[in-house]
Amino acid sequence: MRRLFWLALGITVGALVVRRLTAAAQKMTPSGIAASLSAGLSELAAAMGEFAADVRTAMGEREQELRAGVGLDGQLGAKPEDFTA
Repeated sequence: MRRLFWLALGITVGALVVRRLTAAAQKMTPSGIAASLSAGLSELAAAMGEFAADVRTAMGEREQELRAGVGLDGQLGAKPEDFTA
């Protein structure tokens, strides 16, 4: 019974090692490297898009703050007829 256990354990460990080595070997092939590179570039493009969206949002918020600070938002009580001669 003990020998059967160790045999089964050895077969299991051997199968796991073979699967890991096969996956590592696949990553080192030209197609594996290309897939890895394209996935990395896709992630980079997505991150840049998210960053640009965050910058645009923050830029709009800051523009509203600046407009409110200098009175260009029309909230200071000035009316268009105040500026006619």
